[in-house]
Amino acid sequence: MDDRPADFPPDLLSPGAGDAPFRRLIAVAELPPGGLRRATVGDLDVLLARTPGGIVAIDDRCPHMAAPLSIGELDGCVVACPLHTGRFDLCTGEPVQMPTTGGIDPDGRYHAVWSPPGSSPKEDPPGKKAEARRLTRIRRLRYYPVRIVDGWVEAALPSP
Repeated sequence: MDDRPADFPPDLLSPGAGDAPFRRLIAVAELPPGGLRRATVGDLDVLLARTPGGIVAIDDRCPHMAAPLSIGELDGCVVACPLHTGRFDLCTGEPVQMPTTGGIDPDGRYHAVWSPPGSSPKEDPPGKKAEARRLTRIRRLRYYPVRIVDGWVEAALPSP
């Protein structure tokens, strides 16, 4: 595991982060290899993760239904959401596994509600919940630039 900032796809920069000031969040020593930590600045909750590709900073919310990813699990670069078991690649910003509730992936393809292998597809009774599931888009992750200064993780965050 590296204690350097990870590279991220430039087109996935979080809105407002390009010209934002860097803010000190946590000591590098507080983020062990494979670790997830939440840092809060104003009303912005940031997930810091120490992946094999380096340290990343994103919003601490699942791009599906906003559950805190900081209480999920990290396996290499892939973080698992604790709510609907969606899995997201912190090194690329892409979904790896759609949440069990289904929905629309970032490319616009619909995925049905998850069913166990070998069983019939789950029925999704008509109604507002089914409509909401069909309209819920799983987004790509958005990143905040990270730097390490004097043993501290800093991220460029928009003003709170």
